[in-house]
Amino acid sequence: MNTQTFRRATVAATAALLLPLGLTACSAEASGDGAAAPAAAPSQSGATATTADGPFGPGCASVPKEGAGSFDGMAKDPVATAASNNPELSTLVAAVKKAGLVDTLNNAENITVFAPTDAAFAKIPKADLDKVLADKALLTDILTYHVVGRKLSPEQLENGSFETLQKSTLTTEGSGESFTVDDSAKVVCGNVPTANATVHIIDTVLMPE
Repeated sequence: MNTQTFRRATVAATAALLLPLGLTACSAEASGDGAAAPAAAPSQSGATATTADGPFGPGCASVPKEGAGSFDGMAKDPVATAASNNPELSTLVAAVKKAGLVDTLNNAENITVFAPTDAAFAKIPKADLDKVLADKALLTDILTYHVVGRKLSPEQLENGSFETLQKSTLTTEGSGESFTVDDSAKVVCGNVPTANATVHIIDTVLMPE
């Protein structure tokens, strides 16, 4: 066998080996069953990468620059603990503790929390707020309505509808760095990373139907 013939045979053999592999990969991408598991990983990494792009919004200016309550500090702690270190979320943290949801939120994986600021809670008449805080079932209902069971990037907020842990659905819309939730709450500091969640801080408490 001369050199040219040997090279042709080698190329043909290599192509014969690679072709089935290429067809298998294409087949896996095209089929619903084959795509489900592989697609989950890129989707998750995409959400994480978006979170890494950094927080945005006018409310981010009030976040401490250093320490546990800073963005870097919050990124190291699970969400309930991280929120407890943010001075703008003290009422939310107190409500989470009253509802007994600290461990639930801290132990959850890859969630999104729409976190109302102290100013958001201040919009609720004191008598009504006190009534909610005294009713654990109602409080739990309201708080879990603020939690979605997966991480949501800003791109996903542009025109979204998401089931909450409370089992109702909330909606989001907007673009760039301007988003609203349920046509009532504005995201004032979005895309805040914590160890197990993405937090979008909002200016109004959400109420499930």
